[in-house]
Amino acid sequence: MGEVLPLQRKVERPESPEPLWRELVGAELRRERQAREERLTDVAERAGVSTQYLSEVERGLKDPSSEILSAVAGALDLTVRELSTRVASAGTSATGSYGALCLAA
Repeated sequence: MGEVLPLQRKVERPESPEPLWRELVGAELRRERQAREERLTDVAERAGVSTQYLSEVERGLKDPSSEILSAVAGALDLTVRELSTRVASAGTSATGSYGALCLAA
């Protein structure tokens, strides 16, 4: 008979979770607002949303509708297309080698 070898379990280190689309969008909105040296209240007022809601969007806690996203981007003189392009470009460099981004449903 052969020798019995113990089963060795491969210990996998958990990788950092892939960022959600809403987190990347929120970070880009915040980056743009801060670059323009604007307050949350100013942007929220122009976009027609509450300051608290905009804060939650920027922190990646809320997944805004396309209408809200368009309003907030517009308040920052951006189009949704420009915002999406920035997020896609920043996502590959800022988040590592994820390649594809995880889109929130």
